[in-house]
Amino acid sequence: MGGFQVLWCLQLMLSNWTMAATISNSFFYQKYLHTNSNQDSQYNRVNLHVESPSSVFALRGENATLPCRFWYEPELNSPRKVRIKWSWVSVAGGPQTDVLVAVGSRRRTFGEFRGRVQLRQNFPEDAALVMTQLQLNNTGRYVCEVVDGLEDKRTTVDLELRGVVFPYQHPLGRYYLTFLEAKQACEQQDATVATFPQLYQAWEEGLNWCNAGWLADGTVQYPITQPRATCGGPGLAPGIRSYGKRLSQPHRYDAFCFSSLLRGKVYYFQPSGKMNLTEARQACEDDEAQIAKVGQLYAAWKLTGLDHCNAGWLADGSVRYPITRPRRNCSSSEPGVRSFGFPPFQDKHGVYCYKAQE
Repeated sequence: MGGFQVLWCLQLMLSNWTMAATISNSFFYQKYLHTNSNQDSQYNRVNLHVESPSSVFALRGENATLPCRFWYEPELNSPRKVRIKWSWVSVAGGPQTDVLVAVGSRRRTFGEFRGRVQLRQNFPEDAALVMTQLQLNNTGRYVCEVVDGLEDKRTTVDLELRGVVFPYQHPLGRYYLTFLEAKQACEQQDATVATFPQLYQAWEEGLNWCNAGWLADGTVQYPITQPRATCGGPGLAPGIRSYGKRLSQPHRYDAFCFSSLLRGKVYYFQPSGKMNLTEARQACEDDEAQIAKVGQLYAAWKLTGLDHCNAGWLADGSVRYPITRPRRNCSSSEPGVRSFGFPPFQDKHGVYCYKAQE
């Protein structure tokens, strides 16, 4: 190749490189130095902030608002279009589940939250999540994420339901439930497996139970307010005893269940005389109700003050009664739900019925 050809090739390569550099730089400056007001936060030193309270408390069936707001420093002269995303992590852990995504006026909700969540937006920087018809399994940690161009800030808020924790055993007796069976047993009693914060709250309120039970995170624990020889020894201080996580093998324990506000009424029913279990179920149905579940009886006792000295059948075949005012020939010295266990189905008792609200 002659000298002229070599020089021409070098000039052509240099020209192409210069053109490419010019195009690249032109794209860079057009995108980042000549952006609209929604893309210049990094260069104008505008900082995005997001905040929310640490916890929100509510009752099942009610509505709840999870506050979240964002703002800029320094303050902007005009609002900017941002992407707001809410996601949820259950109390048992696991991956985040999408709840809601909003960009401008566009909204999308997901899964079991569809139709039950929306943004409040009382003011331009309001990203609060409004939830309706809360369910027992809606407890957990919610993530509020705000995205503005290159900035992505987030905060978390824990949703906790107020209610009652109660120990639950299999009809065959103590320590028959695997973790999955414990979840099923609680669900069958209109409840869910309790979380550690729920058990801790119950312990602070006086729950004293020596049998170990499953919690939602897969741990096995039990609350003690009165240490004694048959339950860890009198030398141990009151507290919550833990066996740690027990999911790696099919261990069997009892369960701690959690129930919250009822959307109906629990009442004692004995239309003409005491009944066996089959007759008790039918009596509730004849009264346009259903035989009550254990979680419903506990919720009625704890949250509505149900107090009745007569023992009655429940849906799982157990016989119990709720006491809020201890008195002679009716209960011990403390309020609670007393249990006669699981007697033969032909035994005669009254029944506790549950009538849902219209």
